Amino acid sequence: MALTEQQLDSIGEKLVEKFKTVYDPEIPVDIYELGLVYDAQVNADGEVKVTMTLTSPNCPVAESLPLEVEQRVEEIEYVTKCYVEITFDPPWDRDMMSEEAKFELGML
Repeated sequence: MALTEQQLDSIGEKLVEKFKTVYDPEIPVDIYELGLVYDAQVNADGEVKVTMTLTSPNCPVAESLPLEVEQRVEEIEYVTKCYVEITFDPPWDRDMMSEEAKFELGML
């Protein structure tokens, strides 16, 4: 059964909330404020595809961080499955961080 527009909007609103509960263990800032999430798409079946990156290709949480994102997103009502795709194009750099993240890290 396809989700209604209202249900899809509900998922979209909650995605950022969930992204803000996932932290890079090396940096005390969530993945959303770090700029690690590039895109999130929801289809009519409630499947979510998250395109994100890591702070470096050698990131020690390369295995666990995407799984944590999948688990958190799948907690959202109406989400049936989450798929995380890791990309390094474009590569992450400090300019992708929000002002809030830069302030938190003493970079402003």
